[in-house]
Amino acid sequence: MSTYRVAQATAAGGPLEIAEREVAEPGPGHVRIAVEACGVCHSDAFFVDAAVPGVRFPVVPGHEIAGRIDALGEGAREFGWQEGDRVAVGWFGGSCRHCTPCRQGDFIVCENLKVPGWAYDGGFAERVIAPVDALARIPEGLAASDAGPMACAGVTVFDGLRRSPARPGDLVAVLGIGGLGHLGVQYAVAMGLETVAIARGADKAEIAKRLGAHHYVDSTAGTPVAEALRSLGGARVVLATAGSSEAIAATVDGLSHRGELVVIGATPEPLGISPLQLIMAGKEIRGHPSGTAQDVQDTMAFSALHGIRPMTETVPLERADEAYRKMLSGAARFRMVLTTT
Repeated sequence: MSTYRVAQATAAGGPLEIAEREVAEPGPGHVRIAVEACGVCHSDAFFVDAAVPGVRFPVVPGHEIAGRIDALGEGAREFGWQEGDRVAVGWFGGSCRHCTPCRQGDFIVCENLKVPGWAYDGGFAERVIAPVDALARIPEGLAASDAGPMACAGVTVFDGLRRSPARPGDLVAVLGIGGLGHLGVQYAVAMGLETVAIARGADKAEIAKRLGAHHYVDSTAGTPVAEALRSLGGARVVLATAGSSEAIAATVDGLSHRGELVVIGATPEPLGISPLQLIMAGKEIRGHPSGTAQDVQDTMAFSALHGIRPMTETVPLERADEAYRKMLSGAARFRMVLTTT
């Protein structure tokens, strides 16, 4: 009997512990992936803490997966996949294909979205079985430890920006320089946008400069963030990656006319924004989810072309709980990534 290792939580909020599972064969329309790397995302806490319905323990989290196909289920080859292909699987771990959003082709908001670590065992493991519609092809030159985080963090900010009204030369602000924001700044610069990085503390200015930001706003410096943005001419788009409703709301008055606030940072607290702040200047607020497998593939291709990489700290799978706790504490700079080799 062949086995593989996983890092699993056996109870809500419990530690991630190494366990062994029997290797299974992929079913029709699925492939088995030999995991090489998996990013640790804050959204993994939804499943480890059973904060969403339908979580069943033990839970194997992980939805920033990169590896190689090592087995094909029936029909998978017909979709162009073969053993040895390098693939990534992100928050989009497959769709139901029959709900109204799917029938409209809007798969990322599928009502029955198959998120790894929730719908099936995730990537904190040496093997993962995933449906073929979840697979994104990793380009040459992109390491697995870089590709993994792009399957969730990367695609979320990349797609959030390219679907915004911002065009080359426009002023765009990225709120938060963390696991999402440090990639958002790099993508904004590569897209030809005049990029403002907003974060807490003067110490982040050097990081913002290294990432390519044209301007840095310290939200703790005393000048309101909105005023700082208006002094630069007003932001066409604010990409809000920080998980703080107060910080997100503080940017609205810094938007230009017809400006758009793209909300990515997840938090349960309501936004303190009044209708009057939006109506007179025609401002918009849009929530943005992750991206489909094709969006992930586009993100990785763009990243490879422009030399964009996540800033990561890699640790072996057996230290999964340590990596997960460091991510939760906010001490990660900026993505923790588990490796199996």
